[in-house]
Amino acid sequence: MRTRTSLSFKLAALVLGVAGLVFAAVLSYNYVASRGVIVRQAEDRCRSLGRETANRIAAELKPVEQVVRNIALALEDASLTSGEITALARRVVDGNADIFAMAIAFEPYGMSPDRLFFAPYCHRSGGNVAVTQLGGPDYRYFYMDWYQLPKELERPVWTEPYRDEGGGGVLMTTFAAPFYRLEKGRRSFAGVVTADISLDWLQRNISGIHLFDTGYAFVISRNGTFISHPVESLLLNESIFSLAEGREDEELWRIGRSMSEGGTGFLERDSVRDGRPSFLFYTPLPLDGWSMGVLLPKQEVLSEASALQRNMLLIGLCGFVLLAAAVIWLARSITKPVRLLSDGAMQMASGDLDASLPDIRANDEVGDLAAAFLHMRDSLKEHIRNLTDTTAQKERIESELRIARDIQMGILPKLFPAFPDHQEFDVFASIEPAKEVGGDLYDFFFIDERRFCFLIGDVSDKGVPAAFFMAVTKTLLKAVAAQGFAPGEILRRVNNDLAEKNDSCMFVTLFLAVLDIDSGEVSYACAGHNPPVLLKSDGVSWVPPMNEPMAGAMEEIDYSTQVMTLAPGETLFLYTDGVTEAMNEQQELYSDERLLEVLDVLRDSGVERIVTTVAASICEHTGGAAQSDDITMLALRFAGRMKRFKEKADGIQE
Repeated sequence: MRTRTSLSFKLAALVLGVAGLVFAAVLSYNYVASRGVIVRQAEDRCRSLGRETANRIAAELKPVEQVVRNIALALEDASLTSGEITALARRVVDGNADIFAMAIAFEPYGMSPDRLFFAPYCHRSGGNVAVTQLGGPDYRYFYMDWYQLPKELERPVWTEPYRDEGGGGVLMTTFAAPFYRLEKGRRSFAGVVTADISLDWLQRNISGIHLFDTGYAFVISRNGTFISHPVESLLLNESIFSLAEGREDEELWRIGRSMSEGGTGFLERDSVRDGRPSFLFYTPLPLDGWSMGVLLPKQEVLSEASALQRNMLLIGLCGFVLLAAAVIWLARSITKPVRLLSDGAMQMASGDLDASLPDIRANDEVGDLAAAFLHMRDSLKEHIRNLTDTTAQKERIESELRIARDIQMGILPKLFPAFPDHQEFDVFASIEPAKEVGGDLYDFFFIDERRFCFLIGDVSDKGVPAAFFMAVTKTLLKAVAAQGFAPGEILRRVNNDLAEKNDSCMFVTLFLAVLDIDSGEVSYACAGHNPPVLLKSDGVSWVPPMNEPMAGAMEEIDYSTQVMTLAPGETLFLYTDGVTEAMNEQQELYSDERLLEVLDVLRDSGVERIVTTVAASICEHTGGAAQSDDITMLALRFAGRMKRFKEKADGIQE
């Protein structure tokens, strides 16, 4: 038994469902919008922090860079002695607290023709400035990176960070600038000026950056080496590229590449430190390819949006509960009278048209519905009385139509084989009316001992009028054909009889042929009917159309007679347009082409198999779609008189 769902439940479910969808949409939009605002604020905050940090670093480094550049410019004066150069470097270190050490390294034999090395190195030691000379068999400084890079690039560079083993393992970096001298009117490379600075201040600044609760910043060098990071094991031991390879993280490798090339970005990814989903911002620093990154835990960034979402969800749920209570109460108050009307309607549906209905006097739609039910009850009673009379009349008409169908089918030859004593030919026909009675017809009969007449026709209408017109046409054709006229003359006379006083303007298409059973000669005439198909052993083809008008439309129309000769084994297939115009549910026609394809396969088959196979093909094509027109087919196969003589001779011998 089907479960009953009350109207109040449906109404409440509909209203609450729509309200729930609207609430969910508002909640989702609010979360997405607030999340977008917070993420943009976090990105703007990171950009501001990046600019501020870059400015602080620039403020620390620019003076050092300027000092080195000035010394490199001063060294272009070749008049400075070795002592003056050393004293200059010492004064610079002593007077600049930010510079830990300075070296002025000349090209081999650049200071003196008898000195391979000249590179005074002034550095802080125990509160004083100590001076040593770089260069020797174990330390050929002109092969070092800090010397080769500015020489080859022809510009100042910051070197990769390193730990000063002699200075307590302090993290340092070096700014190296090339200097040149004029020799024989040509400016040539003469050496490198360097300044070493400690990066403790940079690490303190970066480690002092705190965003939210656990956000942190880090710095990598031009080659991706970690210079500052909360995970100390990464410092100078790992680069962002080696870390990416170890973790098989292509995205981290692409980020490192972008940072090394001076790019800026803001994206979502997991933290290297603890694997938590985070936002990463990175921006370049004024340190020759160095870059700073800031990692913000996503949960902390979006905590305000999540809190707002929870509060809105709680408020929305409370409002939804109140709305549900109000909707349920309203739905029940509205549907109670409807339930009472439903109970009364169920009694009426069970046959009790005298069932009492509730007295509802409300001046609204429910009151109108109650009045409509009362009117319906009275109307049903009257309708049932009328229906009883109509049903009786309909049954009588249907009975008469069944009788008319039996009578109509009875006037058509249905016994097959029709002429078992005649082996010269074989004939088979079928008809399937679209309604109880139809307008198609076929017939075949002997005119005399040698001439056999066969025909097929299609009346212009359907139903009872077409059936009467079909019966009249069949009777006239048989009566006129029995007088021995040629097929064209037969159609002319029948046309005149049908057209006389034809106020209904009905007409019929006809194909009529007369077969000489001895010679196979067929004389035929056509009144606007579909051309038959000739089945030969080597293929199938249409009988050439004669393009003459249908019968019954107007008087005094002359029809021509054509002649063809059937060879033994050849078949004529006659049909009405209900065959080729049969449609399936997609409104696709059966078509002339498909008919020829089916007949081509059947050209050596018997007439009954030809007709039944085509009928089955039509049924397969329509697929159960309603039949729109009568379907009639007739097939005649000529065997020849020689076959009959041979069979008789065989019987005599036996």
